[in-house]
Amino acid sequence: MQEGKRHLFHVLEPSFYPVQLALGLFFFVTGLGFLMHHVENAIVIFLLGIIIIIFIASSWFMEIFREATVEGFHTLVVKKGLKSGFLLFIASEIMLFFGFFWAFFHSALSPSIELGSVWPPYGLNIIPVFDFPLFNTFILIISGFSVTWVHRGVAIGSFKEAIDGFLITIILGIFFIYLQGNEYYEATFNLEDGIYPSVFYMLTGLHGCHVIVGVVFLIVCFVSLLFNHYLTTHYLRLVFAIWYWHFVDIVWILLFLSLYCWSSW
Repeated sequence: MQEGKRHLFHVLEPSFYPVQLALGLFFFVTGLGFLMHHVENAIVIFLLGIIIIIFIASSWFMEIFREATVEGFHTLVVKKGLKSGFLLFIASEIMLFFGFFWAFFHSALSPSIELGSVWPPYGLNIIPVFDFPLFNTFILIISGFSVTWVHRGVAIGSFKEAIDGFLITIILGIFFIYLQGNEYYEATFNLEDGIYPSVFYMLTGLHGCHVIVGVVFLIVCFVSLLFNHYLTTHYLRLVFAIWYWHFVDIVWILLFLSLYCWSSW
């Protein structure tokens, strides 16, 4: 316990992590913008941002793990606060996707005259539903069951079940990313070809980035399991990874029904 502590909360020491992470995000976003406008040496700024983000995030997470396990600062009250914070983070992600879904439905429900008052616009070869999209949907649905299997295995102390579930989920996530890349490669329209391609690539690309983050999140949790960092009553980071993965699943189902199914009818 901290000296003089008379409460159940964990009072954090001053840290430079938020400032350093903000700097990394600044380089990342600036470099990405420069890349889109073909600025010379923009890749250097972009990669510098990624390196800073990975280094600071890894250091920050390790400090949180130390606080939770070695120092024992994560009481029930602290865990409740962490859960509330992560739920608010997911809520902010929902609003991010909501903005792009709004752009899609605004154009789809009331297509402008410039689009011929039809949706999708004339001249676009929409990606067939019964191709990559349907297969990717099955992959994410199965991964939702396998990641729940991980949760069950850790909760009951059956770490063999948890390891099997982790391997299945991570492999399916990587396979989803591979198929999404193939879909982009075979698509006959580009980002600049109008409102539908713009919204399509923004929504599926944003979702793909979330899948990559989710896979990395699960890999970190998997490594923690291999090093026996989990107890049957202490695995909050795994719970967060599972929540995040289910969020990714739900968003994809909405994408599948709107971008692929509805636009193909």
